[in-house]
Amino acid sequence: MPLKTPHQNVTFPSAQGEAHGYLALPASGSGPGVIVVQEWWGIADHIRDVADRLAAEGFVALAPDLYGGWVAHDGAEAARMMAQLPAEEGARLLAGAVDYLLGLEAVTSERLGAIGFCMGGGFVLALAEQQGDRIAAAVPFYGVGQAVPNSFTHVKAAIQGHYAEHDKGYPVAEARRQEQQIRRESGAEVEYFYYDAGHAFHNDENPAGNYKPEAAKLAWERAVAFLKDKVK
Repeated sequence: MPLKTPHQNVTFPSAQGEAHGYLALPASGSGPGVIVVQEWWGIADHIRDVADRLAAEGFVALAPDLYGGWVAHDGAEAARMMAQLPAEEGARLLAGAVDYLLGLEAVTSERLGAIGFCMGGGFVLALAEQQGDRIAAAVPFYGVGQAVPNSFTHVKAAIQGHYAEHDKGYPVAEARRQEQQIRRESGAEVEYFYYDAGHAFHNDENPAGNYKPEAAKLAWERAVAFLKDKVK
């Protein structure tokens, strides 16, 4: 379907009915597709900015709204909203987002990339497990939460993970175990990077107080280069 504006709120069908998201187009009007999965805050300005930044790199970026329009204002509210989102429901909504994005005329790739942060990093891994060959590359940033799969046997996507050495919510030892599990069970290309930082170091709105510009810049450059290489 044709699109008329470079940044817009969109509606698409999902297993729950009608779902919503934020869509950003590159200046060319078309490009490879990437799903952007929110942190536990919701579709905050930072996630819209991530989609816009991907669009500036030539991607068609869709950030599905897993909270149905709600945005958390503090950590306690965010934790409650995340806990109230069943992993299965979020995964089904993301599956609808994959269908929608692959159906857009603006999307030039046969498969999609996926990038997500915090809770969204967990859902990115779930999406790669769920969608198999339809996801070419998955990039979890400090992926945590109820959506992290127990098994990665159906993952076909190349995986690039970005994790923090000083993450109090997801200890680095757990991230290293996850890295080895994915490599062992999926047989996919896997590379994880670890940063001298805390959880949510990439979020320049800094709601957790852990934003680290140098680590964020390096991780972002690696992620964009990886997506450009894998999603075509």
